[in-house]
Amino acid sequence: MEIPLKYKWLVPFLFLIVVFSKSCTGRHNELLASEEGYKLFNLESAGWKSMSMAHNLGGMHYKATLVPIQYYILRTEGANSPREIDSIYALHKEERIIEMEFSLGNKDDILKNKYTRRDYQSAVEYMSFHIENDFKVITESGDTISCAGVAFERNFKLAPFKRLVLHFGGIPEDDNIRLLYNDNLFGKGMLEYQFNETPLKL
Repeated sequence: MEIPLKYKWLVPFLFLIVVFSKSCTGRHNELLASEEGYKLFNLESAGWKSMSMAHNLGGMHYKATLVPIQYYILRTEGANSPREIDSIYALHKEERIIEMEFSLGNKDDILKNKYTRRDYQSAVEYMSFHIENDFKVITESGDTISCAGVAFERNFKLAPFKRLVLHFGGIPEDDNIRLLYNDNLFGKGMLEYQFNETPLKL
């Protein structure tokens, strides 16, 4: 179908509108992605990984890292919704997330029978489903908070460590916390981690 002569001048004009619109959309997405990147950069620069404590017992290395909630939200939500981070944080500001890493100096698999006194599958199941009962948090006000859940990050022996992500709830936003770990898997007894810094915020 041929466009009438009197409307032909509109064709390049409409083409420019479409191109400009796509360009603006792309730029908007770039800005959102850069906003997320900037927030992540700020947290990395603040040295949040320095909010770590470690114990070494019998060749076993136990490292606990307090993860800023907003960093965790950014990592899980991604660049599609950086403007929602603050509202999501408002809903979860009384939660704490702690990464717990277990490793050996010789880089051997820590879930072998010689370290856990269990068969390998039982050790995996314990770390996946039962180890949360071995963790508690003590708040500044003296409350004892049980672990609300654990995510066992399976690396299928590709990394020389095992990592848990621990979730705790009902902790006042600005309270310092003390993590207690009663090591029933490797039999090393009670370990304590005192986090004396106020959780980082964006």
